[in-house]
Amino acid sequence: MEKFKVHRINTISEFHTIANLPKPEHPLISLIDYSKVEYQFAEKEVVWIQGFYTIGLKRNVAGKFVYGQQIYDFNEGLLTFIASGQRIQYEFVEREIKPSGWLLVIHPDFLWNTPLAKQIKRYDFFGYAVNEALFLSEKEENVLINVMQNIELEYHSLIDKFSQNIIIAQIEVLLNYAERFYQRQFITRKITNHHILGQFEDLLSEYLDGNRLIQNGLPSVNEIANKLNISPNYLGNLLKSLTGQNTQQHIQNKIVEKAKEKLSTTALSISEIAFDLGFEHSQSFSRFFKNKSGKTPIEFRMEFN
Repeated sequence: MEKFKVHRINTISEFHTIANLPKPEHPLISLIDYSKVEYQFAEKEVVWIQGFYTIGLKRNVAGKFVYGQQIYDFNEGLLTFIASGQRIQYEFVEREIKPSGWLLVIHPDFLWNTPLAKQIKRYDFFGYAVNEALFLSEKEENVLINVMQNIELEYHSLIDKFSQNIIIAQIEVLLNYAERFYQRQFITRKITNHHILGQFEDLLSEYLDGNRLIQNGLPSVNEIANKLNISPNYLGNLLKSLTGQNTQQHIQNKIVEKAKEKLSTTALSISEIAFDLGFEHSQSFSRFFKNKSGKTPIEFRMEFN
């Protein structure tokens, strides 16, 4: 049973009302000065599902924010991305310093019939955004503030046939900068990322050394990511940046390594090894092994006899 009442905020006008803001100047997009947001929820801890995208560049936010399985205290400037239809949990906390920053709110209909309507789904950080919120240097933050100000300038101008295209072009610039800064973050946060890589390797070893494969079959990318409390997209991007291989490739390579170990050090039959590694049929295992190693299991084993 749901612990909290779930509020559904479907439109930008509804969000403005809940945030105690004047009516938006456009029904499908709004750029909000975050210092003016005053949420009107009666609860101290609230859950909502929103029907729009939000891009937040905020400082001194008084509260704890839960998205997915992670809690983030906004003690530093963070850039966060929330996709339409996502569940958000927020705990309000008293704080003397007033929050500041920008909140760009975009209804999916604003993007309708534009290339960005499809392209926005390729930006993985809308999926793992708060699980790995983007920390910004002062220079990076200023770059994004300038883009936000360009959007603000157009947003407050008279709406004409060029307005939507100009605003969408600026949103694309913002997203592309964010993508660049995320890649920088992957590189500069090597200690944390290598720690996750170590956890990933340990988790795979647990699957391969125990009876989990026999009981449950091969682990999926989603299952592995959930165990690590990160999204599949984030795990894939992290592994790709560190090793050049995606999650599925890592899982498959680990299975091949374990298969080679069993083929070269035990007298187990091919069928027994296939079963131990989660394959229902030995033929499937043999095809998989040859595809990955270039040899059949029998050919590989013969090299050690």
